[in-house]
Amino acid sequence: MEQHQGLIPVTGLRSGAACPDGAGAWLGTLRRYMIFIAVANLTWEFAHMPLYTLWRTGTPSEIAFAALHCTGGDVLIALSAVMLALFLVGSSAWPAAHNGLVVGLTIVFGLTYTLFSEWLNIVVRESWAYSDLMPVIPIIDAGLSPVLQWIVIPLAGFRFANAPQARRQTRATADA
Repeated sequence: MEQHQGLIPVTGLRSGAACPDGAGAWLGTLRRYMIFIAVANLTWEFAHMPLYTLWRTGTPSEIAFAALHCTGGDVLIALSAVMLALFLVGSSAWPAAHNGLVVGLTIVFGLTYTLFSEWLNIVVRESWAYSDLMPVIPIIDAGLSPVLQWIVIPLAGFRFANAPQARRQTRATADA
């Protein structure tokens, strides 16, 4: 058991910055991933708004609310997906170990929920609708933009989140 600044006993959860061997790097990686996810999804939501009928029928405040509301949902979906993936295949050495499995499952879980949500809200509840500008994937009848959103953003998010660790490993290799 370690003493943190001589005051509080700390067990297990250490930040990657304080652990030269990389143990505990998962927390910093997860934080960077979620920050990226929030910013990228907010940007994507506003960017693909013209692909929904709300763009033509809604007021500016309704459009802004929808984008912010959907971004909040995106963040919760992303957090749930990555936590479920980490629970199923992660390890205390993540992201150094099992990163590919975690990334793959996170995308599968996020995409699966998104496809379900698109079907539920477009077909069943009729909460929103695609405009004529939205390319639709024929077999699954889902919009291309939300499908790409749940592939592109998580991949970019993991790349961004893992970049500091990759730089540390490169420096360690160069110093050896």
